[in-house]
Amino acid sequence: MHCGLCLDACPTFRVTGLETESPRGRIYLMTQWKRGQMTFDEKQVKHIDLCLGCRTCEAVCPSGVPYGRIIEAGRSEVERMRRPTAKRWIAKTALRQLVAHPRRLRAFGAMTRVAQAVRLTSVVSSGRQLPALRAAFKPPADGVAPAIGTRPYRVAFLVGCVMPILYPQSHDAAVKLLQLAGCDVWFPQNERCCGALHAHNGDLQEAERLRDYNSRVYASGQFDALVVDSAGCGSHLKDFYPELKGRVKDLSEWLAEIGMPQPKRDVKVKVTYQDACHLAHAQRIKKQPRELIRSVPGVQLVEMRHPDICCGAAGLYSTLEAQMSRRILDEKIDDLTSTGAELVVTANPGCQMQLAAGLSARGSQVRVEHVSELLVRAY
Repeated sequence: MHCGLCLDACPTFRVTGLETESPRGRIYLMTQWKRGQMTFDEKQVKHIDLCLGCRTCEAVCPSGVPYGRIIEAGRSEVERMRRPTAKRWIAKTALRQLVAHPRRLRAFGAMTRVAQAVRLTSVVSSGRQLPALRAAFKPPADGVAPAIGTRPYRVAFLVGCVMPILYPQSHDAAVKLLQLAGCDVWFPQNERCCGALHAHNGDLQEAERLRDYNSRVYASGQFDALVVDSAGCGSHLKDFYPELKGRVKDLSEWLAEIGMPQPKRDVKVKVTYQDACHLAHAQRIKKQPRELIRSVPGVQLVEMRHPDICCGAAGLYSTLEAQMSRRILDEKIDDLTSTGAELVVTANPGCQMQLAAGLSARGSQVRVEHVSELLVRAY
């Protein structure tokens, strides 16, 4: 396809105006390499690296080109052919040897928490600043958080990899909301990273290995839905776990579907909502989180001009491509602060971290939370 309707939706094209930094340009480059009509050039790989994988282009494409699948497959080919840089080798190793192993990741989180307490993190910090870490999220000892009141549903809950380390309070809020909505919440034992970060960075082999492992874990239990409160993970599970087809639900999607009890108290705050890319564009979920936010008494929801344009987080992108990430973030923070909101909520940990870093750099007092944290306050 050559229509170019995706160009103005693409964050990297918006800030550069370059065809090579657009979905159309990247698809052309990858197909030429694949067909042998253009010699593989490591200098041109930068155009593939600079793609955020936000999939905004998919949402506006009149022909339904599956760009997310294309860029992940293309990156896998690129990683096979290129000479790896030190930074990318470290990233791949960290994903395979740390993120894919829950116990190692929790140990790393505990060490980082100690380092933050004694102010040593500046020595090792890179890209986005980590949030102040709390004790990691822990599922109940018996593996189930029982419903409050009636029990019409039994759901599995994705604990995931970085979310329980970086934002345990978001998981706590999400689980409480599910309990309030009448769900027994089951935490599958031995569940590991879903593989989203690996696929996003072109390591499809490791993503497939994690998928095969987790699929066996999920097959061991009975549940109505697998509820996910991280947009990137939910998108990956829907795309790459065929045996879960129709049963993977974003938290906001599931709560809007089954309904919530009446809120107990007012939450008087002016809020703006940032669409997480893999929720809005990959999963096409935009209405449900807004409906839930508006259901909270006292909340005033004010929209940004472009709430569905990427903030520049994109997994490891803000570390690997820090300069472009900052350019995209600057545009987002301008849009966000123009709303006059006191609080910005989103549905993905990378977005939370990126927005908090951007606001902090501006000296802004606007707070950043997961949508679950706002909702649970009404109860």
